[in-house]
Amino acid sequence: MKNKPILIVNGEPNSIFLEIFFKSLEYKKFKSPLILISSLKLLKLQMRKLKFKKNIKLVNIRSLDDCKLDNKFINLININLNQKKAFEKISSKSNLFIKNSFDIALKIINQNITDKLINGPISKKEFLDKKYLGITEYLAKKSGSKKVAMLIFNKDLSVCPITTHLPIKMVSKIITKKLICEKILLINKFYYINFGFKPKIAVLGLNPHCETIDNFSEDEKILKPTIKQLHNLGYKISGPYSADTIFLKNNRKKFDVIVGMYHDQVLTPFKTLYEYDAINITLGLPFKRISPDHGPNVEMLGKNSSNPFSLIKAISFLDKN
Repeated sequence: MKNKPILIVNGEPNSIFLEIFFKSLEYKKFKSPLILISSLKLLKLQMRKLKFKKNIKLVNIRSLDDCKLDNKFINLININLNQKKAFEKISSKSNLFIKNSFDIALKIINQNITDKLINGPISKKEFLDKKYLGITEYLAKKSGSKKVAMLIFNKDLSVCPITTHLPIKMVSKIITKKLICEKILLINKFYYINFGFKPKIAVLGLNPHCETIDNFSEDEKILKPTIKQLHNLGYKISGPYSADTIFLKNNRKKFDVIVGMYHDQVLTPFKTLYEYDAINITLGLPFKRISPDHGPNVEMLGKNSSNPFSLIKAISFLDKN
């Protein structure tokens, strides 16, 4: 097959995902066949509710062994879901549906049918239930991957948090030279394989202005020697920089990637600058995994006013790579 199919896991059924998926298909025609792992019943409910029914061509496939995938249709793998309304409250009732969807996707990937996966947003509170920090860690465990990184990607600037969905009080205990090196190596490998160059990487300090009144300074004792070592090994890396000024226009344009010590340190300014023009890429998995850079967005359910641009960017990235 010239273009490998793109697996798309619905994720949380009571989210805006199918809305933005329908809008993505209306906005752009993709070369790769799309395999949607979802519920036929849910699809029909939301098509009717959101008035997309006339514009979507759907084929329900039972086996990938003897079917010809077509990029003119949604190739649906149906997962049973006991749901009566188009939009219900997010709860643990969806957990089996989500788990089964991921299990089927990983089975297809293990069969070497494709290496491309997109998942819709998941409720961390309900589905992950404190067992995993996020879907990044969930898929890492499922695939046996020991070293992974979350890259929020934009062609002009990307960000990567060293720690992901971790309480602030725990961040300083997790940061180590080894962990930082693992993330930097994954970032460097991703840019070199996909774009043919070594990225210019800025590393942010943990403390305000890279200073602390504490006796132990993570910026001095951990970050500086790690950055120096990586720089001496040929990586285009510098820092630590103060987080309060690095995203100023004349500062951020010097870099391809800004690496922060915790989630909101880099994602808050990044999303302020780029909004939906970004995708969440998991580095270090044995397959390509991307998700739109947003959550279930419960407040927008059924309003048909959500922005599909991040999902369009996610599908487009895998459509080309």
